[in-house]
Amino acid sequence: MSATSATSTSLAIDGLVSGLKTSDLINSLMSIEQVPQTLLKSKVTTTNSFISSLQTINGLVQSLATKASAAAKTNSLDVYSASSSATNATVSTSASATPGSVSFTVGQTAAAQVGVTAAMSSWGDTASPLTFTKPDGTSTTVTPKSGSLDDTVTAINGSAAGVTATKVAAGTDASGTKLYRLQLTSTATGAANGFTLHRGTAADVAAGTATDVLAEPGAAVVTRAADASVTLWAGTAAAQTVTSATNAFSDLLPGVSVTVSKASTDPVTITVARDTSKAQAVASGLVDALNAVTSYYASNTGVTSTTSPTSGTTSTTAGVLLGDGTTRDAVQRLTSAMSTPVNGKSPSSIGIVISKDGDFDFDAAAFQKALAADPAGTQAILTGVATTVSAAATAASDKYTGSITTAITGKQSVVKDLNTQIDSWTDRLTMRRATLQTQYAALETSLSKLQSQSSWLAGQLSSMSGN
Repeated sequence: MSATSATSTSLAIDGLVSGLKTSDLINSLMSIEQVPQTLLKSKVTTTNSFISSLQTINGLVQSLATKASAAAKTNSLDVYSASSSATNATVSTSASATPGSVSFTVGQTAAAQVGVTAAMSSWGDTASPLTFTKPDGTSTTVTPKSGSLDDTVTAINGSAAGVTATKVAAGTDASGTKLYRLQLTSTATGAANGFTLHRGTAADVAAGTATDVLAEPGAAVVTRAADASVTLWAGTAAAQTVTSATNAFSDLLPGVSVTVSKASTDPVTITVARDTSKAQAVASGLVDALNAVTSYYASNTGVTSTTSPTSGTTSTTAGVLLGDGTTRDAVQRLTSAMSTPVNGKSPSSIGIVISKDGDFDFDAAAFQKALAADPAGTQAILTGVATTVSAAATAASDKYTGSITTAITGKQSVVKDLNTQIDSWTDRLTMRRATLQTQYAALETSLSKLQSQSSWLAGQLSSMSGN
């Protein structure tokens, strides 16, 4: 029986004979009985709040561990960007890019083959096979359902020939019949994706008996399939032409992708250099990630005072992490790791400076000066600092063995146990309420019997007095 149903039942026995407010008496007694359960619920609320704060700071430390791990790589500052001297070539870099420069001219851009057939009203009276042949000799035979142009278009577009067909209006013939051309376009650019189209099977093409559709009167190859080409060191004895089936070239420089958009005899120069702003972001990102941890810890360990405007009394509230040794130890280890010298050199030499309030500031000017003067030395210091920070952050936030992670797991077990106790108290209190209701119901029954006996006796005495 739930507490609600028990209360509802108690209303039915209110003051049957005694006139007592039985439900009020039971509720008063139950409020005392419920004190242990109320304390357990309060403990669950407090512990859940603590767990939430632990999870938040653990997530911040995990983010720090990720950034520190990336910054600890021996090439974390080897971040490069590329630039192009002309608008007809764009460039991008990958992680494998290295400093360098190269010049070239753009001979031509990649093209897909486009051909159009002669004007016609239908492909033929009956369905007949068509064969597409690529430059490497690969052939695909397509057989439409009928000789109509629509069925021919459908058959071509549904085939593996690598060609799309479009029916285009081409006026009328002398009798007024509408005419159409089929525009045939290769689905990919590059010389290897060119094609011929013949009426007949592959065997007919091989035998030389098939008709070349694009060589018929009125038909034409509008655009021939072509590779894009660039020429390095043009005009010298070392001139070298590089081609690509698309307009993208990925092998001109390591880790660099170049995309051309227009042919030009003017040389284009691609330059790859260290991106100092991105390199700076690696170091400053490490500092920002640690400051996010220390800032959250500070805001959750402080003590705030609040004065009531009506009573004038002052109350203080402590941060949920105040007094927690696990997070305190983790934060101390992280700040110590960030400020530990590397090979006798302070992190402040590359712009990682500890402030008077215990946080860290990033001096961008100092970092850029160090990077320009000694890139290898700057990398070595950052790698050393980040490696130490990564180890400390991982020790605190590892998803299996981290100290904060373990604390979270422990507190979650406590909450689970508390909830089990609360459930037990719920059953116990339900039974207690039922017992009280039974007792008071018995009391009312006993009083009713006594009242009946009293009335009977009074009647008997009254009768005897009359006689």
